Amino acid sequence: MTRFKLTIEYDGRPFMGWQRQDHGPSVQGAIEAAAFAIFGEAVAVHAAGRTDAGVHAREMVAHIEPPRAITPFRLMEALNARLRPTPVAVLACEVAADDFHARFSCVARHYEYVIVDRRAPLTWEKGLAWRVVLPLDAEAMHEAAQMLVGRHDFTTFRSAHCQAESPLRTLDRLDVAREGETIRIAASARSFLHHQVRSMVGCLALVGQGKWSAVDLKAALDAKDRAALGLNAPPDGLYFDRADY
Repeated sequence: MTRFKLTIEYDGRPFMGWQRQDHGPSVQGAIEAAAFAIFGEAVAVHAAGRTDAGVHAREMVAHIEPPRAITPFRLMEALNARLRPTPVAVLACEVAADDFHARFSCVARHYEYVIVDRRAPLTWEKGLAWRVVLPLDAEAMHEAAQMLVGRHDFTTFRSAHCQAESPLRTLDRLDVAREGETIRIAASARSFLHHQVRSMVGCLALVGQGKWSAVDLKAALDAKDRAALGLNAPPDGLYFDRADY
C-alpha cells in the first residue's frame, strides 16, 4: 500500500478535538468517515498533533494508507468532496516514504495563539480568537515569555489529564507581538504537554494586564505545581500552525 502525507486545515469549533471520540465529533473521525465512503473499508489517519476541543489548524500534517491504488490528486479531491460540509479541508496530498509517520517523524511543532484586546464583542472572529477587554502590554508579555524558553519542568503548565510520561519539555520559541488590536503568540517545540500552550498564554495575559510580573511567571514555573497556574486560556485562539520534518 502507498502511504500519503496530507496537509489539513480545519475550524475546531464543531469538534471535540482531533482524536476520535465516543462522545462527540472529531476531526480524525470526519476524515476516516470520508475515507470509508471512498474505499468501503476502515482506513486509519494519524496526525502530527492531537488538538483539543475548539482548537484550530492551519497546516496539520497527517498520513494515510488507502487499501487501493489512487493518485494523490484524486485522493485529495475525493476526501474533500466527502468532507463537505464539515469545516475540514485537505490542502495538499503527496506520496510519502514507507517509514514516514506524521507523529513520530515530526521534529518540531509550531502553534500560534491569537488574542484580540478590545471593548467591542467579536463578530466574525468569535470562536477564532480570545477577546480580552483590558488592554494588554505585549512588550511586557514578550519579555516575560523568555523566562519559559529552554528546557524546564512544565508541570505548572500541564493539564491534570496529561498522559505524557515526563513534564520536561524544551520550548524553542515563545514570541509575543502586537498587530493593531491583535496580539499573536508564537510557540515552537519538538513536543508540547496537554494544555501547555493555553496555560502559558493565560499566564502571559496576566502579565499583560499588570496582574503578574515576569518574576511571578518564573515563580509559577519553578513551583512545578498546577495549583500555581494563574489562568488557562480558552481554546478559541489556538491554532496548530505547522509541523517540521
